[in-house]
Amino acid sequence: MQPGWPIRRCYRHEQWNPGRGPLWEWGTRTFVMGIINATDDSFSGDGVADRLDEALALTHELVEGAVDIIDIGGASSRPGAEPTPLEVEQHRAVRVIGAVRAELDRIGAELPISVDTTWAAVAAPALDAGATVVNDITGFRLDPEMAPLVAERSAAAVLMHNQRGRPHTDLVADVTAGLEASLQICAEAGVNTDRIVVDPGFGFGFGVSQNLEMMRRLPELWSLELPLLIGTSRKSTIGAVTNAEIDDRLFGTAATITAAIYAGIDIVRVHDAAEMTQAIQMTDAIVRPTL
Repeated sequence: MQPGWPIRRCYRHEQWNPGRGPLWEWGTRTFVMGIINATDDSFSGDGVADRLDEALALTHELVEGAVDIIDIGGASSRPGAEPTPLEVEQHRAVRVIGAVRAELDRIGAELPISVDTTWAAVAAPALDAGATVVNDITGFRLDPEMAPLVAERSAAAVLMHNQRGRPHTDLVADVTAGLEASLQICAEAGVNTDRIVVDPGFGFGFGVSQNLEMMRRLPELWSLELPLLIGTSRKSTIGAVTNAEIDDRLFGTAATITAAIYAGIDIVRVHDAAEMTQAIQMTDAIVRPTL
């Protein structure tokens, strides 16, 4: 990490428009993405499938936990998960997004929603249902229709690097090359970089030691000059280090979030919003003393 506080990063664009609510001013604080898994087989054990009462209860928890965006996906991305049929993913994601959007509007919570999917056939109706951001764990490298859809809809995007099935050489080189390939796809489709956030893909094709290395080397990704998101919440690397079960990884998750903020991260994706927001607020107060 570069010496000296507060962290001073260079961004291609100083703001992000997530499509709902205020513009996000990069560098002013760490933003929080809260998770609703509209699945039956989430690795974290909190899948609500399309049970709307559970989804709406979780929505209220996330709002009370002061998240800045809610991420909703209808397919599990855990290692070894059976592929979710496209029609099932679409049904779950669209139904839950529509219900959450309506509830947020009802209670006056001006929060954006992102749809966590790799398929344009899911993203399109999800955008119709109230999502304004597409969060793709393949960085638009799986479905050739995804980038053109995002460009056509003027949606915002989170592009993740996914190392699964790819040979590993050097971690930062792998991540940078993967994200640059995604950015090239976006450029060719007409997706502007001011709509893009990038994610190095913690836990997606990397082992424990490599995930820990990723945390140490996050500042090397500043060279992309784009806002960075990371999702470490409850993941197996935390369990491997702490020997804690999935539902007992609060402190381990908080430690990774604190380390990521020190390394200049912009957004953290979390399950336990209230607890993680406290850790984020405290770390921001130290790392960004102008707050």
